[in-house]
Amino acid sequence: MKFKNLFLFSIFLLILLVRNAYAHCPLCTIGAATVAGGAAYFGVSQLVIGLFMGGFAVSVGLWVAKLIKKRYIPFQTTLITLFSFVTTILPLLPLMKEITPLYIHLLGGYGTMLNRTYLLNLFFIGSILGGAIVAITPWISQKITALRQGKIIPFQGVTLTILLLLIVGISLQLIL
Repeated sequence: MKFKNLFLFSIFLLILLVRNAYAHCPLCTIGAATVAGGAAYFGVSQLVIGLFMGGFAVSVGLWVAKLIKKRYIPFQTTLITLFSFVTTILPLLPLMKEITPLYIHLLGGYGTMLNRTYLLNLFFIGSILGGAIVAITPWISQKITALRQGKIIPFQGVTLTILLLLIVGISLQLIL
């Protein structure tokens, strides 16, 4: 318990003492949060809002993980990112109640053991998708840089992240 409290206190102190952040993640974070807030105002589907909030949560987690230079535990970056995701998304679930049924039909009639209807929270599904997009964007950015023989487009990471979130978000909104 002492180690956990010391670890959390250390993270809090690091955040307070940071002067500069040499990463694109704060820009991604601001962009995702702005788009999600605007989406709620204009009545966009909770699936799309979840997409941007999931991206926001993972972006914050990755950014905070980069602030900690020393590795104290295995999978430290993953755990910090997961913590950011859980503490951002789970408190919003009671507010985001839009659900959709998913009927899985394998064999036999309705209600048998293999056939079930599952209720899915659209916000949660969207947040997982958004988090996955933000998590794989650095890899995609590296591939683009390799294809361009080491040349980086200005603000490539930010542009790619926001562009992918917007394309997926607009597509989901139009499909639903």
